[in-house]
Amino acid sequence: MLNIKIDSNNIKKGDTFVAIKGHTVDGHDYINSAIKNGASTIVCEYGEYDGVKVIHVENTKKYLQDYLVENYQNIINQLTFIGVTGTNGKTTTCFLTYETLLKLGVNACYIGTIGYYDKFDHYELSNTTPNILELYEIFLNAINKGITTVIMEVSSHSLVEKRVEGIKYHSIGFTNLTQDHLDYHINMENYLNAKLLLLKQLNPNSIVIFNEDDSYGKYFKQNNSIGFGFHSNDLQIIDYQDIKGGSLIDFLYQGKHYHLKTMLKNLFNVYNYIMSVLLVHSLGYEIEDIISYSNEISAPRGRCETILYENKEIVVDYAHTPDAVEKIINSFNQNKNGKIITVIGCGGDRDKTKRPQMGSIATNNSYYVVLTSDNPRTENPEEIINDIVKGINKSNYEIISDRKKAIERGIDLLNENDTLLILGKGHENYQIIGHTKYHLDDLEIASNYIKKLDLNQ
Repeated sequence: MLNIKIDSNNIKKGDTFVAIKGHTVDGHDYINSAIKNGASTIVCEYGEYDGVKVIHVENTKKYLQDYLVENYQNIINQLTFIGVTGTNGKTTTCFLTYETLLKLGVNACYIGTIGYYDKFDHYELSNTTPNILELYEIFLNAINKGITTVIMEVSSHSLVEKRVEGIKYHSIGFTNLTQDHLDYHINMENYLNAKLLLLKQLNPNSIVIFNEDDSYGKYFKQNNSIGFGFHSNDLQIIDYQDIKGGSLIDFLYQGKHYHLKTMLKNLFNVYNYIMSVLLVHSLGYEIEDIISYSNEISAPRGRCETILYENKEIVVDYAHTPDAVEKIINSFNQNKNGKIITVIGCGGDRDKTKRPQMGSIATNNSYYVVLTSDNPRTENPEEIINDIVKGINKSNYEIISDRKKAIERGIDLLNENDTLLILGKGHENYQIIGHTKYHLDDLEIASNYIKKLDLNQ
């Protein structure tokens, strides 16, 4: 572990404490606590403290970034870094890449929305892309474990805030860009420019993989890049077909035709899988070897995770943007035997402009919708739902703000061959109300309710 810390609770005797001003917490308020816990040096923007060395700087966040890059950049870049950015698909793409590399015998790790994974360990992370200190500690620990390759999701926030400063990427992937995080970026131009910052962290021989079917893909085209899509001249997706338990994919690459079966369903997962193939290929592995494992890897928890209940289907997915919600509902509409019921909400303290869009998309594409709470955070759940309703011009919905009851209601509405889509939280096993996390797991709620129904039959 590094002897420089930004959390006073993690201080050990002799450590340096850097007082970072965050969005909601100011590290300067915890300097005395850090000293009490044994800090010998304090880096701060103001204040005088007895008994310790005090370093005054203009910007403590920049000081920390510069310190880590100057002292550890050369060490961490012994690792091979693969970074994936985009609005939707980052988690699945990265996790599929990670799983494939493990199958190929590579000692790899994954960093992203669902936490940290390597073949020895798994734990939750503070953010999709953690703060720079947390990242550097992860990297140094990975080197000590003998890990050689890091596959990581790179969020737009992390690029703007320079959390990934000092990393040189061997390969990067761009999935797509659709409306999200406009509470932070204000408009789509700023959002795109944030993503494009990743291009500044490439080596001369780095490879960029980009989705040509996305209208923003062209901005990621470089001299050393590979595009993919249904009309691409690089890797052309020829066809895909959803089948029981997965899908069949055909593509053309460098004059060769490839056919494979995956455990993934839906068109958006075709894009995710193809990108993962190209990312692994960028490391020097043959396409034939990569796709030989296509039917042995699966999407991570909470990504189209399915429970079969009698002849009905219950699907838990993380889709929480207008584009992702529309894609998943429509993908199930294309292959449905019965009706599509959707349970959905929107997060609090986030982009409010997407709420009416989500309501419109859900009700226009589903047979019936149960509107509920997501992570309301510090907002009133009822007001969030009211914002969603503003975009609805149909009557095929009801409101149940209690998410557990909403999921149970969705299951009750299912008839023969129907599908219930529980959207928004995916892998999350908590609900944030105010500033507190409470245990809540969509898959667990659905599974327990089905067991209860079976017992009562």
